[in-house]
Amino acid sequence: MASAWPTVTIADVAEKVAMGPFGSSIKVETFVPEGVPIISGQHLHGIRVDDTPGFNFITEQHADRLANANVRRGDVIFTHAGNIGQVAYIPDNSQYDRYVISQRQFYVRCDRAKASPAFIAMYFASPEGQYQLLANASQVGVPAIAKPVTYLRTVEIPIPPLSKQRAITHTLGTLDDKIELNRRMNETLETMAWALFKSWFVDFDPVRAKMEGRDIGLPRRIAELFPNRLKDSKLGEIPEGWGIGVLDDMVELLSGGTPRTSVPNYWDGEIPWYTAKDAPSPSDVFVLTTERRITKAGVKNSATSILPAGTTIITARGTVGRLACLGIPMAMNQTCYGIRGADGHPDYFVYWSIRAALEDLQRRTHGTIFDTITRQTFKVVEITLVPVDLAHVFEATVGPIMVRILENLKESQSLSVLRDLLLPKLISGELQSGDVESFMERTL
Repeated sequence: MASAWPTVTIADVAEKVAMGPFGSSIKVETFVPEGVPIISGQHLHGIRVDDTPGFNFITEQHADRLANANVRRGDVIFTHAGNIGQVAYIPDNSQYDRYVISQRQFYVRCDRAKASPAFIAMYFASPEGQYQLLANASQVGVPAIAKPVTYLRTVEIPIPPLSKQRAITHTLGTLDDKIELNRRMNETLETMAWALFKSWFVDFDPVRAKMEGRDIGLPRRIAELFPNRLKDSKLGEIPEGWGIGVLDDMVELLSGGTPRTSVPNYWDGEIPWYTAKDAPSPSDVFVLTTERRITKAGVKNSATSILPAGTTIITARGTVGRLACLGIPMAMNQTCYGIRGADGHPDYFVYWSIRAALEDLQRRTHGTIFDTITRQTFKVVEITLVPVDLAHVFEATVGPIMVRILENLKESQSLSVLRDLLLPKLISGELQSGDVESFMERTL
């Protein structure tokens, strides 16, 4: 990436570059309910350190003893072993003003008179920055950057004037802010959808309201679909007139497969191919992209098929129980099951039903080498059988929430692609901040 800016080493713009603690310095038994939070890999999934996943904590006294591993707002955190290539800075509005990094991390404290932490983080997230960061890495065994502190000090980067750095990070930060807003909105929407399913089909709130003579809070045509009493069953109290069955009564299971990896014509095609590593976070619900894609010939010459949008996928071998709802048609590999509704049960109702039964499915896994969910598992996990007409009412009610989650996810995906296009152009000076709007008009 040719640059219009002068080049300096990290040592030229850093106040400090330091490693995380030794592995024995922080143990599970040293964790406390409150104190100084420990940054781990799950907090480094964006340009900014993400406070939302929650933290493990150590005492302030323990953190004081690990002074060299203490980080603060403005510090840029890197992973040097395992999931190498992660980089994020601690923003000035972070939840905490003091953190401790974990043993697989190291950090740079910028001289803010010379370098913006956000700019440094964005540079190392760019293709050129990733190349520089990983040039001294070994992929043998656990991936690792050799002598990370010493190496990083020598890395040369383009540094525009601070005013340009701030303009670049503002432009890209605006896109990141919108992506973050969509993520938080999807968390709220996912909570709303689950709350509705749980209220109707787990806690039976409408039935209990009727029993107690309270307003059910639903339109009359929907309220009439709920019984006015509960009955005892082997699963506990369930609405009168509803039955007990197993998951297999409600769903059809679909299998996946892998095209022969030795046939190039089967790979790098137009069809997304889903594996466990493509599973979305619970709040995203939907999956839109996959790491690998296959061709129509790959589908034809393997045990997989193209599943329609709305299909639920569950990982059934190894890391079992990771769920996704397909936002677009996809194929999948053999470690997953596709799940469609049987006897008229609609897609979103099926997805939330599997979410509700997930703990029971995971508890019934078996296998000598890998934990496995089999077709037999779906024949033994018992559930309350919801009338199909009420399942469709739920589908119509929750549908707009699910559509909004999907739209937010698609928008964030487009914004992420745009950000990744802009990032190297702005950092190299090929594109100036004032030209971004016209660039976007040409690109979108």
